[in-house]
Amino acid sequence: MQHMKAPIPETNKYAVIVAGGSGLRMGNPVPKQFLPLLGKPVLYYSIAAFLDAMPGIKVILVLPQSQASYTDMVLSLLPADADITIVPGGVTRFHSVQNGLQQVDGQGIVFIHDGVRPLVSKDLINACYVQALQVGSAIPAIPVTDSIRRISPDGSAPVAREELRVIQTPQTFVTDIILPAFGQSYDTAFTDEATVVEAHGGNVYLVTGERNNLKVTTPEDMIMAEALLNARDQDE
Repeated sequence: MQHMKAPIPETNKYAVIVAGGSGLRMGNPVPKQFLPLLGKPVLYYSIAAFLDAMPGIKVILVLPQSQASYTDMVLSLLPADADITIVPGGVTRFHSVQNGLQQVDGQGIVFIHDGVRPLVSKDLINACYVQALQVGSAIPAIPVTDSIRRISPDGSAPVAREELRVIQTPQTFVTDIILPAFGQSYDTAFTDEATVVEAHGGNVYLVTGERNNLKVTTPEDMIMAEALLNARDQDE
């Protein structure tokens, strides 16, 4: 007898998408989240992925106020009925996310995603959602494949890469965990949302990430993203 898979419970869903980068490492005056990727801004793909994966999701877009004109271009490419709120960024990522979380107005699941990770897949978004519902958090991570060495004044020493993981986004939490965590004072040790939650006494749980879920930072990343998007379009 075949067992039916239990349906995923419905709850409020929020995506806080942080896009505060510049074009410095790209050597381009246009902020990297607005650079064209196969004819559409990088940020478009990041937003569209959540709208496609999670119907009814509320997208909270965190951007510097100076980038308003670029933002209009992105919004014009998205469905007119998409629930998108734009809030100003802060002086650090912590403060930008904090600003975005102020728009979360009920219990549910919150995804916090880098606006320059345009290749996040529907499968990864759903995996994060399911795990966060079950255990409270889901932090995408992939194994380190390169050899790693720790530098010290005396030289360097190898590090066991089997014990290391590269962390990605969307870092995903239930509201009861992420909202109180961002009520605490800022600390320079906060490198991502997981470190904020841990500093507040919460537990974080990893979920298997995806190598294609790259963060676009350099011109080489744009070339890779274009190739991956082309390959994905051909598969579909």
